[in-house]
Amino acid sequence: MSRSGQAAAAAEPTKDSARKELYAYEVRREGRVVAKLKALGAADGTVTVETEVFPLNQPPGASIPRPFEFPDADYARHFVDEAILALEYLNCEVVE
Repeated sequence: MSRSGQAAAAAEPTKDSARKELYAYEVRREGRVVAKLKALGAADGTVTVETEVFPLNQPPGASIPRPFEFPDADYARHFVDEAILALEYLNCEVVE
């Protein structure tokens, strides 16, 4: 790769660095963190909701991460609201 090509590649923002955190929640049950949800917005309007689940039958700290991609903030917000509602029905505490 030429020097100008290397400089151009280095100047391009990566997908992750171009995202801005919109909101984040931590879900607890009986004081133990069982899940985290974080929404990251991109310049093109898409939103990624990064989830991390900490199963109760696993040692503390063991987690299952999974990203969910949405075309816009409304779809992402609806997904997060429904997830939070379901977790509250399961007697979890949700904090920002």
